[in-house]
Amino acid sequence: MPDARTARRRFVAVSFLFWLPAGLGMAPMVLLFTERGLSLTAVAGAFAAHSLTAAALELPTGGLSDVVGRRAVLAGAGLLNVCALTLMGLGTAPWVIILGTALMGAGRALSSGPAEAWYVDTVHAASGPDADLRTGLAHGSAASSGAIALGVLLGGALPWLLGLGPDPGARLRALTSDLVPPLSVPVLLGVVIDLVFVAYVLTALTEPPRPAVTLRGVLRGVPGAVASGIGLGAGDTLIRRILMTAGAAGTALAALELLTPGRAAALTGTAESGAVLFAGLAATGFACSALGSRLAPLVARLAGDAERAVLVSLAASAAGLLALGATVSASGAPALTTAVVGYGLVYLGLGAAGPTENDLLHRRVDTPRRATALSVQSLAQQLVGAAAGLAVGALPAGPLPWLFGAVVLLAGALLWSRRTVPAPQDAPAPGWDRG
Repeated sequence: MPDARTARRRFVAVSFLFWLPAGLGMAPMVLLFTERGLSLTAVAGAFAAHSLTAAALELPTGGLSDVVGRRAVLAGAGLLNVCALTLMGLGTAPWVIILGTALMGAGRALSSGPAEAWYVDTVHAASGPDADLRTGLAHGSAASSGAIALGVLLGGALPWLLGLGPDPGARLRALTSDLVPPLSVPVLLGVVIDLVFVAYVLTALTEPPRPAVTLRGVLRGVPGAVASGIGLGAGDTLIRRILMTAGAAGTALAALELLTPGRAAALTGTAESGAVLFAGLAATGFACSALGSRLAPLVARLAGDAERAVLVSLAASAAGLLALGATVSASGAPALTTAVVGYGLVYLGLGAAGPTENDLLHRRVDTPRRATALSVQSLAQQLVGAAAGLAVGALPAGPLPWLFGAVVLLAGALLWSRRTVPAPQDAPAPGWDRG
C-alpha cells in the first residue's frame, strides 16, 4: 500500500483526469447538439437523461464500491465515460446522443465516492485513523475544480482555433464526411483522456486483496449498503447537518446555473456573446472553487475548529449570492464589479467548505460505508438542487430568485452555529454476504 503522501498525489491525479473531459465538453455541448439537428427541447431531454440516470444509480453504485472495491468501480466509470463521449461526439441521431448522456450519468454515479474513499482508506491504513485528511481532500477538490476550469477554456477555444488560418476545421469535416465537426473535437479529446484515466486507475490505485465476490453476493450486498447509507443521518446529528448542507449548496448552484446565462446575455445584448461571457464566468467560478478548496485547511486553522470553518465558508458564499441579488437591477461599473466579486465568492466559499465537511464525514463513518456515505451526500445535493431549480424558475424575474438561493444557503450555514455533541462509537457495520 502507498504511504500517505503518495496516496494524496495519486488521488489528486485521478481527480484531475476524471473531471478534465467533463470540462472539455461543457462549452461546446449544447452548440454541438443543436448543430446535429436537436431542438432545445431535445437537448433538455438529453440533459434530463443524464441527471435522472445519475440520481437513480447514485446509491446503488456507492454500495457497489463498498462491496467490490474502489478501483474496479472507478475504472468502470471511466469506461462508461469513454462510450458516452464517443456517442455524443460522433452521434447524429437524437437517440444516440441521449443514450450517450445517459451513459455519462451512469459514469457520474459510479465515480461518486470511490476515489475519495480509496484515499481515506489508504491514509488510514498507512498513518492510522487520526491522520490528517483535510489537506489531501482539499488538494483533490482543487484538482477537480481546476480541471473543469481548464477544460471549459480549452473546450471553448479549440473549435475557434480550428476555424483560423487555412481552416483546418473545414478539412476535418471533409475528411470525416462531416462526422467530426470542430465542435466535436473537445469531446473526442475527452475520450483519449478518459482512456488515460482508466489506465492510471488500474495501475496506481492499489488495494489490499478483497474476498472473491459472486454475482449473488453483490446482489445481496449492495441493497444492504444502500439501506445502511439511507440510515446514516438518522442517528447522527453531524451527518444530518452535512447532508442538509449539501442540499443548501445544491440550491445555490442551481440558482447560479439557471440565472447567470440570462443575466450574461442581457449584459452583452445577444445570446451568442452572452454564452461566451458565461463560459468565461464558469471557468472563473471553478477556478475560485479550486482556490477555496486549497484554502480550506487555512480557513479551519483560522476559524479555530472544523465546524466553525464550515459556518464561515458557507456564510461567505451566501454573501456572494446576496451581492448578486442586490445588483440584478443596477447598472454601471460598481454594480458589475460587485456582481462579479459576488459570483466568485459563492464558489470560493463552497470550495472552502467542501473538504472540511468531508473530513468530518469520514471521521464519522467506517470503511464499509464510506463510498455509500459520499453517494448519499451527492444525492442530497442533486435532488434538493433539482427541486430548488424548479422553485427558482417559478419565481418572478429580479432579485427574488437570487435571494431565495441566498436565504437557503444562509440557513445551511446557520446549522453549524451550534456545536454538535460527539457521536457514540458506531456499531460495526454488517458484513456483506459474498456468496
